[in-house]
Amino acid sequence: MSSASSGSGSGKGRRAGVPGRSGPAGSGDRAERTGPRSRAGTLVALSLAAMVVSMMQTLVVPILGLIQTSLHTTTAGASWVTTATLLSAAVFTPVLGRYGDQHGKKSTLVGVLVVLIAGTLLAATTHTLLWLIVGRVLQGAATAIFPLALSILREEIEPARLPGAMAVASGAFAFGSGIALVATGLLTSGHDPDYRSAFWLATAMAVVVLIAVVALVPASRHKSGGRTDVLGTLTLAAALVLLLLPITQGHEWGWSSTRTIGCFAGFAVIAAAWALVERRVAEPLVDMRTFLHRPVLFVNLAGLLVGFGAFVMLIGVSYLAQMPPELIGYGFGASVLRASVEYLFPGTLVSLLAAPIGGRLVRSQGPRPVLVYAALTGAIGFGWMVADHHHAGSVIGGAALVGAAIALGYAAMPAVVVGSVPPSETGIANGINSISRSTGSAIGSAVVTTVLASRTVPHLPPGVPALPAQSQYTLAFVIAGVAFALIAAVSWFGLRHIRLAAHHTQQTEVARKVAEDRLEARETARAARD
Repeated sequence: MSSASSGSGSGKGRRAGVPGRSGPAGSGDRAERTGPRSRAGTLVALSLAAMVVSMMQTLVVPILGLIQTSLHTTTAGASWVTTATLLSAAVFTPVLGRYGDQHGKKSTLVGVLVVLIAGTLLAATTHTLLWLIVGRVLQGAATAIFPLALSILREEIEPARLPGAMAVASGAFAFGSGIALVATGLLTSGHDPDYRSAFWLATAMAVVVLIAVVALVPASRHKSGGRTDVLGTLTLAAALVLLLLPITQGHEWGWSSTRTIGCFAGFAVIAAAWALVERRVAEPLVDMRTFLHRPVLFVNLAGLLVGFGAFVMLIGVSYLAQMPPELIGYGFGASVLRASVEYLFPGTLVSLLAAPIGGRLVRSQGPRPVLVYAALTGAIGFGWMVADHHHAGSVIGGAALVGAAIALGYAAMPAVVVGSVPPSETGIANGINSISRSTGSAIGSAVVTTVLASRTVPHLPPGVPALPAQSQYTLAFVIAGVAFALIAAVSWFGLRHIRLAAHHTQQTEVARKVAEDRLEARETARAARD
């Protein structure tokens, strides 16, 4: 794999940088800029950045009830603390991924980290729900950090080490979710808990990451340049908001309500308009040939399914551990902290260990079989919990297998993207894949919440809130197991042409053709303007 040349300069000079046409100069430049120590520092900084991103996504999950009580709001009001971040991520992740491709990945990454720090500071100091939501909107932009980090790794790490480096960053991403749950539980476990302490921790972490990125990550050398596709950006943002808003609020609004159905209908119309816009503009936000390229399309579907399974595990196991067995005959009566540490954190540790193994497997066998391994491991984990969720060991073991599956999936998916798109498309392609995982997480959260609420335990004592029937946990785990099984089918039949074993970092012919066509389109547009 070779990096694309900068967007500046003549068309001839730019064509020399078409992916797959590496030369001595490009190879020497990479070797000179990324020695072993520099590579290690870059990987550490970017892995920390990935960890902080996932921490922001799960940080508030254990403290939503505390936020509701502290700010004197309703359950629906508190739910916007998570919904606002998801919608913000959907809007900003693809936009900032593309901006990084065009204008420099490191500078974009630094800017996003500054916005993240502003958001965490606001969340840590405000005492109103409105400004907390604003802070969470700013934090949502941080989701773009992960695809930007992967794009920088592609530019700075030599081909033989790239799958392992991406796997380490992906493992750090998976690890961040678990560590956020544990840290939040510890910080809010006292007699007078304050949810703001979790945001102060997030602020400190973000500052450390910003310093590491500024000091250790080299400046971007390759920029595709080009104009910002304003219309494509606006229509994509509107489509994603109209999709995710009813998914996250459907349980509150009612799945058959006018608002829910209207949002889904609006999404269909705006999504069609976005596709039409992107096919007509000379420099689209998302090149539809890349977006609809078979491996890219199927890896995004796999990402959606992985995100779905991950959140069903996260919410399902956490709630199951907290069920009071003395009242309903099942569950383990755990506190939020114990549920996070005892039942979820082992899976987080397993995912951290599984990530580098996934990187080595991607390097030796390619991403397709690794995604299949991930699918089978996740399906077995959920199957174990379906068969036996009466014993803590079975629940912890099943969740650990799902954690390993998530890590293997996160290790494999960026390799599919890297093998299927030119370097100038890496940021936006990984951004879309991140959004697919976020969408899957939102769907998983909505599904498990709806399933658990659809049938409750009868004849509870007065004053005890409605609690799910045990069969609903079984159903939720069955659905998630089927989702992981579908990943195997998606990977096996949809990624047949992705082979990244002995030549894993060489650009595919399709990626080369996409790069050449895009450069020609740009040059034609410039000539027409001139």
